[in-house]
Amino acid sequence: MKKLVWQLLTLTIALAFVLSACGPAATPEAPAAPAATAAPAQPTAVPPTAAPTAVPATAAPTAVPQTTVNITHYFSDSLGKKWISQLTDGFGAANPQFKVADNTTGHEDFKTQILVMLAGNNPPDIFSYWAGARTQFVVDANRLMPLDDWWTANKMDDVIPASLKPLATYNGKIYAVPMNAHIVGFFYNPKAMAKAGITTMPTTWTDFLAMCDKLKAAGIAPFALGSKNQWPAQYWFDYLVSRTAGPDYRTQLMLGKAAYTDPQVGKALETWKMLIDKGYFYKNANAYDWTDAADQVAKGDAAMTLMGTWITGYWDGKGLKAGTDYEFMPFPSIDPAIPMVVHGSIDAWTIPADTHNKDGALALLAWFLKPESQAVWAKGQGALAANKNTDPSIYNPVMKEAADYLAKTNFLSGYDLSTTPPMAVGGLNMFALMMNDPSKYQDYMKQTEDVAKQVFKK
Repeated sequence: MKKLVWQLLTLTIALAFVLSACGPAATPEAPAAPAATAAPAQPTAVPPTAAPTAVPATAAPTAVPQTTVNITHYFSDSLGKKWISQLTDGFGAANPQFKVADNTTGHEDFKTQILVMLAGNNPPDIFSYWAGARTQFVVDANRLMPLDDWWTANKMDDVIPASLKPLATYNGKIYAVPMNAHIVGFFYNPKAMAKAGITTMPTTWTDFLAMCDKLKAAGIAPFALGSKNQWPAQYWFDYLVSRTAGPDYRTQLMLGKAAYTDPQVGKALETWKMLIDKGYFYKNANAYDWTDAADQVAKGDAAMTLMGTWITGYWDGKGLKAGTDYEFMPFPSIDPAIPMVVHGSIDAWTIPADTHNKDGALALLAWFLKPESQAVWAKGQGALAANKNTDPSIYNPVMKEAADYLAKTNFLSGYDLSTTPPMAVGGLNMFALMMNDPSKYQDYMKQTEDVAKQVFKK
């Protein structure tokens, strides 16, 4: 019965994901079919070398028995495929007994595909996942392997910062090992700012709005947003709710203990509507992806974008220079009485309960957490390393600034990592609808609360 419930639930998520694409907001394409799990490679014998006459033949050395480790992740294209490939290639060279089969999946397709793979008893040996509510969802379905023994044997308490361990722990056990941390803030073009006469970044809401007016007067859109795949818009909701209603209220909303028809949600959406109505956003946000928005900022068509630190990896790969071509600014305070938080995400590695190659998966996990691997990943992908022993000199000035801000600010996961996957579908659709037509925000609140009533059985 539990298996049937899990399968029905994942198919419901997939259906909701596809149906959301039929609405007014632009959404990602339907998920690709699950990647087939590669069968373990069979050991091969090397034929004996032919020997000269009268000289005894010498048997050639036997090949190392090799098994395949199937890995599935969402680090595709600009999100880090190059660097994951570099790490898995290094692992294979150092561990010839294992062959890594990399099944990269597009970021949005992954959200549905991995659940289908797990429900269909066709899991990879190890897969990337977002720490938080999404991991909890899979843990509660008994689909993940506890990693407490591995954590203890590898002395991970000396590796992973104590502040990240709660996001590795679910129902009292370790299930998700952090690979990196990201925080979300404004990444801006200092040259575009200077063109509008802005040399000091605002910390108050009043000064922030004044900055936006200056930028608009200079012919520069204050904000670029690429919400074609919906998720980039969530950070506007995250910060507007957290800065106006407070982080405690937002947490209650994520758990289904508050309603999307509450006045607190209304105030956040009214504030968002005001920013849109003033023309602060580069037009047609739902027609662009996050990389398009990043390009708009890099070109100076827009001044800033609200995005995660992974944008630094994208820009560095384009030849932009931290501190010269781009800078970081936290989302400003709106109500000084409300405590500040920073939103972001933790990328982690998890291992299915029915993995086919447990030894290979655990060996690859340990490889990913080595300081040398973490340095390659953090520098290339634009992330904050999960291993606290990683050389801090790998960070460029902007990433160092982001790391310092994280160290002094309370952390909350982004919207779709803080609530259940079915609720995230409804919420993300609302955010994209806001960018289409903010005048109907009260209708969107009611529609989203209808989803919440079903998800949380209010």
